[in-house]
Amino acid sequence: MQQRRRHSEDAGPVRMTEHQAENPDDPDGWLNNHGDMLFRYALSRVRDRHIAEDLVQETLLAAFQARGDYQQRSSIKTWLVGILKHKIIDHFRKSAREWSIPDGNPDGTTIEDLLFRSDGQWQQPLRDWGDPDNLLNQHQFLDILADCIEQLPARMKAVFTLREFEGLTTEELCKVLEISTTNNLWVILSRTRLRLRECLEKNWLKD
Repeated sequence: MQQRRRHSEDAGPVRMTEHQAENPDDPDGWLNNHGDMLFRYALSRVRDRHIAEDLVQETLLAAFQARGDYQQRSSIKTWLVGILKHKIIDHFRKSAREWSIPDGNPDGTTIEDLLFRSDGQWQQPLRDWGDPDNLLNQHQFLDILADCIEQLPARMKAVFTLREFEGLTTEELCKVLEISTTNNLWVILSRTRLRLRECLEKNWLKD
């Protein structure tokens, strides 16, 4: 026992993991340590500072109320982001109820109609975008992409954000945004991507 104790002391202090080092009953600490990160995360999804601030406040309140359920299986940061994701989804769900526009495809347009001409050629010729990985590392490109997303109509913005950033499945998207059929969802996504492509080609791939 004496040798084991000496060996433990020589090894130095035991290092605590991130989630062990934080106090799960300290909401002030959550705000100080993770408030800026949570705000940036929310802002990148909703594109509105006031809404992002409200979502962060709701997240911290919900976390405080549910702190007894936190079992330290993940870090406080991961736990808070998980709660914030649900708040963002709820935000888009509530917004969807206020949209008066049709949920998808009243004119009978198909994805093929949007992408291809009758002879099978692309409606709009594709341009060379270079290496996608390099584009994602360029801050200017990401800023332009954010501006293009901001210009989208509300439903398109919601569909793109929840699909590409939050990773919702087709079924989850249809349920959250009250889109009646899978085909309608795919038409919305296709139209959204076409609009983003046009915006990026205009503002990034300048001749």
